[in-house]
Amino acid sequence: QVQLVESGGGLVQPGGSLRLSCTASGTIVGIGTWAWHRQAPGKQREMVAYIFSSGNPRYADSVKGRFAISRDNAKNTVFLQMDSLKPEDTAVYSCSAAVKRRSGGSYDDYWGQGTQVTVSS
Repeated sequence: QVQLVESGGGLVQPGGSLRLSCTASGTIVGIGTWAWHRQAPGKQREMVAYIFSSGNPRYADSVKGRFAISRDNAKNTVFLQMDSLKPEDTAVYSCSAAVKRRSGGSYDDYWGQGTQVTVSS
């Protein structure tokens, strides 16, 4: 099977920075699109950013200019650099990936458990 594990969450003051990581392990032939999502209390889950196999990134309007997504294919890892953090960024952040487990097989979606990010003074 495939497992995704996030790390790097925590408590930070407004204006501060955090860098999240997510690493996939298990039987992996290749990974297509990686994505970061977040869910704040009382709100629906929101896609924050995603990055294609080519390395081309996309962002939600709410984080453009402040967050940056990147990937390390050799390590099956995706990152989310978060700068100029605001209280409204407080949420559980989860990663997802489209994973190919067999040659000639299809891509299946996998999700991590999530990591808490709290922005507060």
